[in-house]
Amino acid sequence: MLQMRPNCECCDADLPPDSSAARICSFECTFCASCVDTALAGKCPNCGGGFAARPTRAAHLLAKYPASTERVLKPEGCGRAV
Repeated sequence: MLQMRPNCECCDADLPPDSSAARICSFECTFCASCVDTALAGKCPNCGGGFAARPTRAAHLLAKYPASTERVLKPEGCGRAV
């Protein structure tokens, strides 16, 4: 099950579970569409992989399977490490 992280690792923008702006890589690194398209040029800085739109979780399932509340933020910013 996806963790559904609550923020962009690059700019710390909020990405609620129903956000259409959330993008994830195969390791669930989570970024906003704006950072993926601009600062990251479509390549994950953590693993080097590509991104896909994060699926949303049906509202009635969020109570039983809540999204993560753990915020992950790259302290060094959006620099492409890989």
